[in-house]
Amino acid sequence: MGNKLLQVSGSPHVHGGESVKKIMWSVVVALMPAFFVAVFYFGLPAIVLTAVSVLSCVLFEWLIQKFLLKEKCSIGDGSAVITGLLLAFCAPPNLPIPIIILGALIAIGVAKMAFGGLGKNLFNPALTARVFLLISFPVQMTTWPKATPLWSLGADVVTGPTPLGIMKEGVKNGDSVQSLMASSDMPSNIDMLFGQMGGSFGEVSAIAILIGAIFLLIRKVISWHIPVSFLLSAFLFAGIFWLVDPTQFANPFFHLISGGMMLAACFMATDMVTSPVSHWGMIVFGVGCGLLTMIIRMFGAYPEGASFAILIMNALVPLIDKAFKPKPFGA
Repeated sequence: MGNKLLQVSGSPHVHGGESVKKIMWSVVVALMPAFFVAVFYFGLPAIVLTAVSVLSCVLFEWLIQKFLLKEKCSIGDGSAVITGLLLAFCAPPNLPIPIIILGALIAIGVAKMAFGGLGKNLFNPALTARVFLLISFPVQMTTWPKATPLWSLGADVVTGPTPLGIMKEGVKNGDSVQSLMASSDMPSNIDMLFGQMGGSFGEVSAIAILIGAIFLLIRKVISWHIPVSFLLSAFLFAGIFWLVDPTQFANPFFHLISGGMMLAACFMATDMVTSPVSHWGMIVFGVGCGLLTMIIRMFGAYPEGASFAILIMNALVPLIDKAFKPKPFGA
């Protein structure tokens, strides 16, 4: 054989040109339409909150890797930036700065780095931090500013309930869904599609979030299995109860375009680390997320349920992967 040596290495043997860094920064680009809509409606507070969230996540990851884990820094891969963006998207634009910094510490230090860093965490870091903040600071995390165009920077901040909050409280007080949908406080479907309503960044514009999701689908960063199964199962579940009693349950289209379901289905549930690897596993995961979201929304104490639903399904991912484990070639 002379000097020719047979090189043996692990798979993959054919490289497609993708990398963790490219994938992460593609997600950052996909989030920009929703971010720009949020800036348009909430102005400077949206920019400040996002900047603080992203910088805090990057800083905490660098500090933990350098001084605690004493390993090579990986902040350049973009994963901490995504966590910071998604955490900001889960929060009210007027959230006090110290609270969002604490959320960044929980997301990076507890939900991510405590498990070993990127690729090893069991739960979505941004959602873990969001639920922690919601339980610890319920007033601050549920005080929603109304959407005000960017040019109104000098105006006083006006707060109000989200569409899901209006629906939850109204039904609880005995009002019919029809009267709630016709009230002046409830934004129209067009307003909810384009973001003219109060809420967190992720509740702003369903259209902007879908644009980002389509970009990720075209880039093959995500597949259709989780978003479609998530949204379709939620739509069908809500539709059944709406058909049974339209006075107590809102129509399924309302649930799709209000709250954080669109962001959750397209950007949270599709997290590669915390979702199943097989296509059938992804579908089961998405259906579970959709059903749990609607159960919490319609029968639980919180108006929104997507965060809790995804975290519960994150915990079931090892079982789902085991159940839908592909057979070895030749078996």
